[in-house]
Amino acid sequence: MSNRTTVTEFLLLGFSEVWELQILHFVVFLVVYLAALMENCLIFMAIAFTHHLHSPMYFFLMNLSILDLDLGSISVIVPKSMANSLMNIMSISYAGCVAQIFFLLFLLGTDFSLLTIMAYDRYVAICQPLNYKALMNSTACVKMAAGAWISGIFFSVLHTGNTFALPFCGGNMVDQFFCEIPQLLKLTCSDSYLSEIGVLAFTVCLVLGCFVFIILSYVQIFKSVLRIPSEQGQHKALSTCLPHLTVVSLFVCSGAFAYLKSTSSSPSALDLVVAILYPVLPPIMIPIIYSMRNKEIKVALRRLTGWRLFTQE
Repeated sequence: MSNRTTVTEFLLLGFSEVWELQILHFVVFLVVYLAALMENCLIFMAIAFTHHLHSPMYFFLMNLSILDLDLGSISVIVPKSMANSLMNIMSISYAGCVAQIFFLLFLLGTDFSLLTIMAYDRYVAICQPLNYKALMNSTACVKMAAGAWISGIFFSVLHTGNTFALPFCGGNMVDQFFCEIPQLLKLTCSDSYLSEIGVLAFTVCLVLGCFVFIILSYVQIFKSVLRIPSEQGQHKALSTCLPHLTVVSLFVCSGAFAYLKSTSSSPSALDLVVAILYPVLPPIMIPIIYSMRNKEIKVALRRLTGWRLFTQE
């Protein structure tokens, strides 16, 4: 294909050509998808219906749940992959591929922005408790959340527009089970993808900057926690930080590992499995991490559902 206008659809790499395995893939993804939706719905309702959880930390957590519940990355890629397996097809329309890239990048960008803001929230709460109400008032929280959503849109528009402005002359076979920028760049003309490489490098710098900010925030947090005289006070302070730190580690490590693997020139089943990490794993694990590690969330979920699973330890 000599230029972009000749591409009307892309072909996605499937997990297997065996019909029975395709059905198994459909069932597994269906279970995972429904579980992720249920978990995020429970977290959202627990925060919304529990008055004492109406604080900045849980406001930002609720934003994460809204993203994963309504437009989550798992909702962007899993239903199409399930449909392809069920109907034994590989195709995705050009517009569908654009939509996948746009919403996936929007969600990942907004999620990481919210996680960075949540690190700042924990820093202010523990290191500057006397100024917490002034710095993290409702107006400031709404502005920061809006900024996270807007930055996600800007991030997505920048990458999506830049990627699909390139001419595709390397065929239309995407070596992934969903549309992914590194795989699409392999299909562009060899002399035309440098602009997107520059944008990717800029994005890496921004992500590293946010990650360094989070690390520095937690260095200050741990210093402040160590100065707390009582062991109970230290444990209470850390109990609000460890779930967030765990989620950040999961988010960064899964994304970095998946993108390092995506540079492989010979796609394999392992590449497909690894690619599940950053768009599918966080929406499933974030509610579990917060519900298991945060006592207030556990109590709220127990009151909401009556399940003994969430009984306070």
